[in-house]
Amino acid sequence: MYPDLSYLFHDLFGTPVNNWLSLIKTFGFVLALAFLASSYFFGLELKRKEGQGLLKPTKEKIKVGYPATLSEILINALIGFFLGFKIVYLVGHYREIGEDVFDFILSGQGSILGGIVGGALFGFLQWWGKEREKLEKPGVKEVKIYPHQRNTDITIRAAISGILGAKLFAIFESVDNIKAFLSDPINQFFSGSGLAIYGGLIVAFIYVFWYVRKLGMKPIHIMDAVAPALIMGYAVGRIGCQLSGDGDWGIVNTLAQPSWWFLPDWMWAYDFPHNVLNQGVYIEGCEGPYCRRLAEPVFPTPFYEVVASLIIFAILWGLRKRITIPGLLFFIYVTLNGIERFWIEKIRVNDEIPFLGMHPSQAEIISTLLFFIGIAGCVVVFRKHQQQQSTE
Repeated sequence: MYPDLSYLFHDLFGTPVNNWLSLIKTFGFVLALAFLASSYFFGLELKRKEGQGLLKPTKEKIKVGYPATLSEILINALIGFFLGFKIVYLVGHYREIGEDVFDFILSGQGSILGGIVGGALFGFLQWWGKEREKLEKPGVKEVKIYPHQRNTDITIRAAISGILGAKLFAIFESVDNIKAFLSDPINQFFSGSGLAIYGGLIVAFIYVFWYVRKLGMKPIHIMDAVAPALIMGYAVGRIGCQLSGDGDWGIVNTLAQPSWWFLPDWMWAYDFPHNVLNQGVYIEGCEGPYCRRLAEPVFPTPFYEVVASLIIFAILWGLRKRITIPGLLFFIYVTLNGIERFWIEKIRVNDEIPFLGMHPSQAEIISTLLFFIGIAGCVVVFRKHQQQQSTE
């Protein structure tokens, strides 16, 4: 397991663990890669739909040729001061700070010299950038902005709203989580652990749907464009869960490994050594903050979800050019996502919720709803397409 990148580099290159690379947590690093992967495939689909004439550019008025204002320079200088103040100190005191990175960010600790240099640099860059673009006759001009040019903007907004939704849903996933949040709301909300993926998807979908509609783009085509990107991002994100051991593992695997099994043993049952949650029994001879492994091997469900998600991605990627009914690809994604997650919940550790005499997990309830929403959506968009064809 690799709770942070120092453990990964230790296995790859033999460097010591708990060095400065320990500041970069594996799950957060891979999560960033997940958003990049989603953005890449989303951008490809946006360009393809632009070529089909399904998505069109919008016009916006922008100011050009103006020098930087004092407020712009000051805002950038403040950002630069904060980054320099914290980063310079963090690099020089990473052993002292250890795992308490969030507490350090909120504290008054930092490097004054680093802050001054960072503030001066950011303020200068803002002024210099505007000076290079300054014109003798500044003004306002109208420009066309294509949907694929908004890819980064949409991805960042989806990431922020998604993480917010994932954290909120995780807090309300169980009574224990609610109690922990009420006892320490700031640290619980901003901690890197405890993210409910469905909460992220739901909140991000609602917000991005509103945002693209506000921009004048047709949400139905954006939904189709983002479907393969979403499942690819999910696959990459689950790699982070597997590598870091963030608790998204399965129940204890008591099944005997079959004689025909030819894959590595850890794909059948795994004890997640050095997991980032530090759960389980002590690893003899280990030194450092991550010295535990699970007492009994469990199903490596994050790995199973990586495989399932890549299969779903391959299906959607193969269908995307063959399906011409707007919205159908997205609702196929919703259906397959619901099926995948429902069945993985059967072997995954979860907090159960009393519901109509049963005790499903939050994800089981949502995945069941998604399955039926996906089926209903497929039927609705198919019938709507048929009606449109009959009237033409």
